[in-house]
Amino acid sequence: MLTAKTILGAGWSVSSRLASRAIDFATLLILARTLGPTDFGLTAIAMTLIAITDTVLEIPLAQALTRLRQISKLHLDTAFTLGAMRACLLGGFILAAAWPFSIIYSDERLAALVAVLAMGPMARGVYSPAMVNFYKQLDFKKYFLADFSGKILAASLAIAVLYLGGGYWAIAVSSVASSVIPTMFSYVLAPYRPAFSLAKLPEFSKFIGWFTSAQIVAAINWQLDRVVLGRYVSKAELGQYTMASDLAVLPTQSLIGPAMQPVMAAFSKINDNLDRLKGAYLKASHYTMLLAMPICAGISSTSDMIVDLILGSKWDNAAFYLRWIAFPIALTAYFQPLYSLALAINRPNVIFQVNFADLSVRILLISLGFYFFSFEGVIVARGIAALVIFALTLASAESLIGISVLSQLRNLSKVFLACFAMTLSVTALRYNLDQFDVHVAIRLALTAAFGGGVYFGTLFVLGSRFRALG
Repeated sequence: MLTAKTILGAGWSVSSRLASRAIDFATLLILARTLGPTDFGLTAIAMTLIAITDTVLEIPLAQALTRLRQISKLHLDTAFTLGAMRACLLGGFILAAAWPFSIIYSDERLAALVAVLAMGPMARGVYSPAMVNFYKQLDFKKYFLADFSGKILAASLAIAVLYLGGGYWAIAVSSVASSVIPTMFSYVLAPYRPAFSLAKLPEFSKFIGWFTSAQIVAAINWQLDRVVLGRYVSKAELGQYTMASDLAVLPTQSLIGPAMQPVMAAFSKINDNLDRLKGAYLKASHYTMLLAMPICAGISSTSDMIVDLILGSKWDNAAFYLRWIAFPIALTAYFQPLYSLALAINRPNVIFQVNFADLSVRILLISLGFYFFSFEGVIVARGIAALVIFALTLASAESLIGISVLSQLRNLSKVFLACFAMTLSVTALRYNLDQFDVHVAIRLALTAAFGGGVYFGTLFVLGSRFRALG
């Protein structure tokens, strides 16, 4: 049974992400107390070039290795060589672009800052490929140790640089060290003697080509609404919208995304057994929505309280946007198991096809929505795009492994009913609770506890039970 190992692996993966986010947040607070907005703005501009280049040139070496039944030294050497080539290409491009980039933004400091920041993604390119053996065994404890240790040391170095008067370089040190140190630890945890070889390139090439294309399209998808809005609205209005959007995706990014890493590894172990793969996919998608639906619906139902408690009254518009942005996120989360499935069975072209369809819909609907209805039109466009992604995911799963759309919907029916019951109950509770003068933190806690009780209680009444993954 893969369930115990998969759940344990997901636990380590999610814990790593949550711990890293917590350390990053604490470091950010310390830096923000000393540095000014100008320092953060300068670093943010530099990181724009780094992030775009890093995304476009991303090579999924760990995923490509995980799907293989047997991994030889030549496979590891090929992965290392591809990673090193990527690091050199990325570094060369960024170094060549650093000076023109600084001229465009009229700040000569950017050239050196961009060059230093490039060391982070370059270091990730030579991460020990032998770590994939733990990945295949669903042992994510080693990844947790490498990542967490790196974050702790990176935060310490950043604070030291800040104390020594390094200014904005403290932010750069934190970013670079959080990539360089885990890479160094990876060779301690998974010893590997680097060697250059492309002997197994044919087993990587098709997979990497489609994945890279999908990543480019996905990067545009993630930023399209901000690009459109940023051209025509004020920075204050855009700030309200982006804050709401970031809050809406934070829980699913921190929980579901990391949890899919061991799921992909589990799929790879049984990708030669169609019946087991069908069952595992249905269960993985069920658990994904079991988590995503109540979180997103809960955020939507309590958006005003969340914003008031975390951000304060000056972010009131963000509460409105959050209310309508949050719920469709649950539908897009359904794509995550399909993403893992497509990688596990060597069909990354499906990821590209879904992402490209999503981009086509977003370009049309977001442009029209904003032109006719401003922010409200963009939000509606995002909702429709989420429905399209959900429908495409259903159809793609049927095409890949033969699970009918009706079977998939039946698999989710109890989750949908429980979420509907929770939303109605929370709405009724809030109608009565909001009439009392109770602190927002208490109201939010009571509402969350009540909603969670209704949700899981309804699932229990409907007979929903945890099932094994493999």
